[in-house]
Amino acid sequence: MYTTELGKQPNVKPIGPAEDPALLEAFEARVAADEFIEPKDWMPEAYRRTLVRQISQHAHSEIVGMLPEGNWITRAPSLRRKQILLAKVQDEAGHGLYLYCAAETLGTSREEMIEALHSGKAKYSTIFNYPTLTWADIAAIGWLVDGAAIMNQVPLQRTSYGPYARAMVRVCKEESFHQRQGYEAMTELANGTAAQKRMAQDAFNRWWWPSLMMFGPPDENSPNTAQSMRWRIKRDTNDELRQKFVDITVPQAEYLGLTVPDSALKWNDDKGGYDFGEVDWDEFYAVVRGEGPVARERMTARREAWEQGAWVREAAAAHEAKRRKRAAA
Repeated sequence: MYTTELGKQPNVKPIGPAEDPALLEAFEARVAADEFIEPKDWMPEAYRRTLVRQISQHAHSEIVGMLPEGNWITRAPSLRRKQILLAKVQDEAGHGLYLYCAAETLGTSREEMIEALHSGKAKYSTIFNYPTLTWADIAAIGWLVDGAAIMNQVPLQRTSYGPYARAMVRVCKEESFHQRQGYEAMTELANGTAAQKRMAQDAFNRWWWPSLMMFGPPDENSPNTAQSMRWRIKRDTNDELRQKFVDITVPQAEYLGLTVPDSALKWNDDKGGYDFGEVDWDEFYAVVRGEGPVARERMTARREAWEQGAWVREAAAAHEAKRRKRAAA
């Protein structure tokens, strides 16, 4: 869901001189021709590392993203809203599993990826380090956060690595449902009582700028973007996606009667899009470093869930071992 925001990643190294020039040339030609690279195909190690980082970050974001919403399932304002939110959280768990499986085809293991998350070596989307204070926050997440996710993910259906691209087809369909249910919930609030309208505007104010941060740092501060686009891992730059999101979302806010919390926002006829204010990049990098309002709470919850679920993994492994033994006999 959330794959571009971390910017500079020092562990992604340039292609080494030891790699066979003929293999590298053939690889580059296939990528330039928009062919899918498959798990058994030769690929540069830097390409493999970039994909492991990006796909595992994406998977971690789906799993951690269950936390702020799962906390509201029992407090949703109606049975219908509870059912919708429960289905959404279930979808996100499935997305995480698809993506972990895709990353495993690159030679990493589920255990290695989970350990990297729990130790702080791996990152997840900073958007989930903000608290959900009211029901309107859940509506805002569906509308804004999942809307930004779709903006990121639709191009990934054409990413150069086959397993990742194919996983994104189903993920994008389900994320579209998530965005629609969020906008519907926000519409009800924006057209409700005066208190509900204030709650909707307050949530919009708090989630607007973090949603813009989801697309990552400015292009000039994202050194991996050029290489990822040359390899067709990414199809659009961070700033291009951020602009598309603003241009699509502002009219939606106007329809709801909500005010975009940006005094610099204005339509620009020359570029056919909106000019908008500068993101607070100091806040962005602070949250990336783990200083978000509920960052510690999120990671504590993930570690505890992993530890408490150990017996389930052990039971599943034992069952699978017995099944294989019976099949062999």
